[in-house]
Amino acid sequence: MGAAVRCIPEKPEFGDGQSAERVAWEALRRSLPDDCVLAHSVQVRDGRAEHEIDLLVLWPGVGVAAIEVKGGKVGVENGQWYQSDRVGRHKIQSPVAQSQNSQHAFKTWLEGRLGSKLSSRFAYLVSLPYTDVPRDWEMAGCPRSLILDQTDMKSPADLIRHAIENEGGGACALAPAFVERICRHLSGDLNKDSDGLPDPQEAEDAQDHLTERQAVLLQATRSLRRVRFTGGAGSGKTWLALEKSRLLCRQGKRVGLFCYNKGLGQYLQRQVSGWRQNQPVFTGEFHEYVRGLGVEDGSGQDYFDVEMPRMLKELGAGLGPHERLDAVVIDEAQDFAPLWWEALLACTTDPGNSEVYAFMDDRQDVYKRWGGTTADLTSGPTATFVPIHIDENLRNTRKIAETFKSFAGEHFTPRGGTGLPVRRVECLTDDALGAADGCIDALMDEGWANSQIALLTTKSRHPVHQERFDNGSIAEYWLDFHANNDVFYGHVLGFKGLERSVVVLCVNGFKDPERAAEQLYVGLSRARSLLVVVGESALLEEAGGRELKLALSKAEAWVPST
Repeated sequence: MGAAVRCIPEKPEFGDGQSAERVAWEALRRSLPDDCVLAHSVQVRDGRAEHEIDLLVLWPGVGVAAIEVKGGKVGVENGQWYQSDRVGRHKIQSPVAQSQNSQHAFKTWLEGRLGSKLSSRFAYLVSLPYTDVPRDWEMAGCPRSLILDQTDMKSPADLIRHAIENEGGGACALAPAFVERICRHLSGDLNKDSDGLPDPQEAEDAQDHLTERQAVLLQATRSLRRVRFTGGAGSGKTWLALEKSRLLCRQGKRVGLFCYNKGLGQYLQRQVSGWRQNQPVFTGEFHEYVRGLGVEDGSGQDYFDVEMPRMLKELGAGLGPHERLDAVVIDEAQDFAPLWWEALLACTTDPGNSEVYAFMDDRQDVYKRWGGTTADLTSGPTATFVPIHIDENLRNTRKIAETFKSFAGEHFTPRGGTGLPVRRVECLTDDALGAADGCIDALMDEGWANSQIALLTTKSRHPVHQERFDNGSIAEYWLDFHANNDVFYGHVLGFKGLERSVVVLCVNGFKDPERAAEQLYVGLSRARSLLVVVGESALLEEAGGRELKLALSKAEAWVPST
């Protein structure tokens, strides 16, 4: 115990007046387990405010603790903290508040460096090496368990662990690999022991930059009133749909921004809510727009495909000028039923000439409810639209894009960085769910934040997905995804148009073999930085063909260990 605790710096220099910090440091160094990290005087800036964490503990498998150290005799009277030292008795700021503020500043700073939320348990404590605090003492906002007094500092490790696990904010233990990522920022080492692999956050920033360059397509087509933008997965269609809506809103037009599924609808709503200028008059799912206009609600596929659009078309004929749409933008337009198009046009200012912009991938028609009619570019609803082809894949790394290239068409061109190797976990179909769970644990041990990971199934829902689906509304389920607080468990059919840094694709079968290829196409293309494919090779080849078999043969065979 103690001798192998990693210290940053290895031998801190304690100046005059820092005897309390030295005593606390030595007590922690002797008491903490060997795999812990102990850092001294961690300086943090939060905006213009400067903070210092006297002692920071990183405890693998447990969490993080920020400790404020106060020497002398410390007391509290009527809510005011006092310190008695060699210069006398004087008022001091609450060390509890100091520790809490420093913890918050460090967390904010670290999340900015890591590019993801810190979900590990994190507690703030106060060390009083020369003060005795009664065991039954407490005050508002400060339970006794957050104070380490003179007696506690003789062997503080267990008390620190208890505070992290019982008082610390956060949902999970601190993964060992995540400790290393934090230490790189604490120690200031520059390119030390670099493994040569690309940084996922840097790669995703580059993907965002490439996507934004697609705006030139919107400028080049600004005089066209009806356009279909057709592109493969990862070509930035959703970004383009949002940008086109923004440009139309800036022109003072009444814009409707539509999609089919709830997850994508909530994503679009969150994006437009941050616009300072005009926002679309409606953003979200088509059928929610219909309900919002007062069309009678119903159920069954015939209602959604036929009756609902019929009633909307009739209602549209009677809308006043202030209720009509000047322009319609549709993301994932291949999922729209044929009659929805007619109904939407009936709600525009000029059904025969109003602006309509469809962003679609005719190879991602996974719902297949309308025989591919909307994706029929020769006689479908968008057949007369001016076609603009978006052939470049920008949202995935090249290694990920190459796994689904056979689904995306001959003109599909990966443009992202090389990226991390795709990982392949071989298992029986019946074992896929369990194997995928093992992947999640192993990824978090590597240092991936839980909020960066999505587990997508191809047949039955994952048990966590099923439980969340049963215990809450669909809207709450998707709000949880967009909040980025935890691992997301979903199904490929509900994840169209969405993405996460890491996707574990759990191929646990297919309800409809005819739709299997399209489902694989969606699932394989949702990861931005790392794709893990879990399942049986025979089933993957049967559903995806020999091209997918060849692509996955280049993946890295992975046996997760936690």
